[in-house]
Amino acid sequence: MRYQISGKQLDVGEALQTHVKSELGETVDKYMQRPTDATVVFSRDAHEYICEATVHLSTGLTASAKGHATEVYAAFESCREKMDKQLRRHKRRLKDHHKERSQPVEFGAAGLYVLAADEEESHEDGGGLAPVIVAEMETKVPTLSVGEAVMQMELSNTSMLVFRNEKHGGVNVVHRRDDGNVGWIDPRNSK
Repeated sequence: MRYQISGKQLDVGEALQTHVKSELGETVDKYMQRPTDATVVFSRDAHEYICEATVHLSTGLTASAKGHATEVYAAFESCREKMDKQLRRHKRRLKDHHKERSQPVEFGAAGLYVLAADEEESHEDGGGLAPVIVAEMETKVPTLSVGEAVMQMELSNTSMLVFRNEKHGGVNVVHRRDDGNVGWIDPRNSK
């Protein structure tokens, strides 16, 4: 597994890098057979250290975790424990479904736009139908089953995931609802 360990305005020494590689490698190997790479970023916010880790799996899924503590090693351990919990749940779900994905997840290209929200202009114009584009970039949309999309959304700690449904090829969305449940939007089911 490839590691990228860095610090934001923080020096990450050899001892910490060795500790991260051994502990995170052990955690990931315990649940996943073929991880591809891991990115670990340490930063500091006032008196707290923050550790953010992202692990890419060979199936195309991504797991991420974040930990906080007053010591840098404790922040990593908090992050590692969260990653351990996520990977354990993911493996349990795979066992429950009795299905292993034999092929890697396919990704299709899609445009991602960030729009500026300017309340003053939209009220003056009577609706603001032409918002200003702040950023335009390319993102990847995975081809997954609905269950795998929910797992990916939970593994990556996001509130929403856009994916291409592997059954019919249409674009679908799963999202975390305010009541804690997961919602699934499939435009093909609306009649």
